[in-house]
Amino acid sequence: MSHSFRRNLLASLTLPAVLVLGTPAATAQQPVQLLGANCTAVTDQPVSEPGTDRTFVLDYPCDLQPGEDVVVILNLHGGGSSERYQRPYFPAWEFKEKYRLVVATPHSPARRWREEDDQYLHNVVNAVFGAVGEDNVRAFWLAGHSQGGATSRRIVCTEFFEDKVDGFLSLSGGRLGGAAPRSPGAGRPTQANAAPAAAPAATTATPAAPAAPAADPACDFSHIYAIGEYEITELPDTSTLATKYQCDARVRLEDVIDTEAGRTHDSGSQNPGTREWGLLPRPGTAQVYEYPNCANGRVIADVVRMDKGHTEGLEPRIVETIIGMMTRQ
Repeated sequence: MSHSFRRNLLASLTLPAVLVLGTPAATAQQPVQLLGANCTAVTDQPVSEPGTDRTFVLDYPCDLQPGEDVVVILNLHGGGSSERYQRPYFPAWEFKEKYRLVVATPHSPARRWREEDDQYLHNVVNAVFGAVGEDNVRAFWLAGHSQGGATSRRIVCTEFFEDKVDGFLSLSGGRLGGAAPRSPGAGRPTQANAAPAAAPAATTATPAAPAAPAADPACDFSHIYAIGEYEITELPDTSTLATKYQCDARVRLEDVIDTEAGRTHDSGSQNPGTREWGLLPRPGTAQVYEYPNCANGRVIADVVRMDKGHTEGLEPRIVETIIGMMTRQ
């Protein structure tokens, strides 16, 4: 359904669209190997992207068959982070077999996404689409944590992405359809062993007025917003995206209770840590809200992870709940 409007990939791909078979003659019983990447959970074998001489991590089902439909996720890390953090922060790869996922987790050498990284991201997407076959991409989602979410918001309606993207998962990266007010204590905490900040230079300039909120992207896509309870002061109970897609009024679904902790946290910001920025990984409960029955099968939902902040990695059951919504289309 969601890809009936997708145009063909750019006529000239930076990377060759290759499907590397596990054996010389693949059959329905022989799984494929994508772009030379192992399908296992190993994280130290990145895939080369020769168009920019950069790499990314690729996860896909170990029993993937030629011509099989998949859901592709481009999983962007936040500012000051890397693919090594993002992959365990949102470990969609844990469910790649069950939900038939192909997850590409790229990395910016500047540790934050810039416009000069866009071609690299285009190349990664072209490579993955070419490897699985464009017609076999059942849905394509941008997922981004923090500044990676802001980058997803920036690029989602650009010429390259607008006819490919089916959904945008914002992981503490800002809510579309009506912003959630930020907690006064949000932000990276100053550490006890940090060097003293330089005194600001004297100035008589008039302080600049706060920037107006950016307008929501105008193209069509689903949107899931996941946030830690302590990052915001309140969650809006309406959404202009829900209105746009003629969804029903918001409903609260059953809470998701995780007895296992997430896989990662910001170990470099615990002296002291703050609940707004994030503490150690731990089990928890997530509240899930959805605007049901949206036009064209769109998914509009909010997830609030209780007693969590900005950096604790997502727990397994809430990851699966989010993946379930992403793969519904």
